[in-house]
Amino acid sequence: MSVSKEKLFGLLTICRKAGRMTMGFDSVKESILTDKAKAVFLASDISAKTEKEVRFFADQKAVPVHCIDATIAEIEFSVGRKAGVIGICDEGFAKKLTELIG
Repeated sequence: MSVSKEKLFGLLTICRKAGRMTMGFDSVKESILTDKAKAVFLASDISAKTEKEVRFFADQKAVPVHCIDATIAEIEFSVGRKAGVIGICDEGFAKKLTELIG
C-alpha cells in the first residue's frame, strides 16, 4: 500500500471516529440534501448507476464529488464498514482529503 493511501485511510478512520462521516448511498444522500455534506468520495468499484445518482444529488447542492483509488473492500478494511459512497461532514476533513487525493 502506498504512503498516500495509508494517509487517506488514516484520515478516513479519524473522521469516522470523530463522527464527521456518513457512509452508504442513503446516508450520504440525506447528508447532501440537508446541507451537512462538504464533500463526497466514491470507491473505484461502485456501479455507474450509483455514481450517476450521487453526482445528481451532489450537483443540486454544489457538493464536490471525488473518486478515490480504493475499492469497497479496502475502505471496509480501513474504516470497519462496507461502503462505496462516503460523505464528509466537516470542512477541514473534506479539504485535507481532497488535497491527499488531488
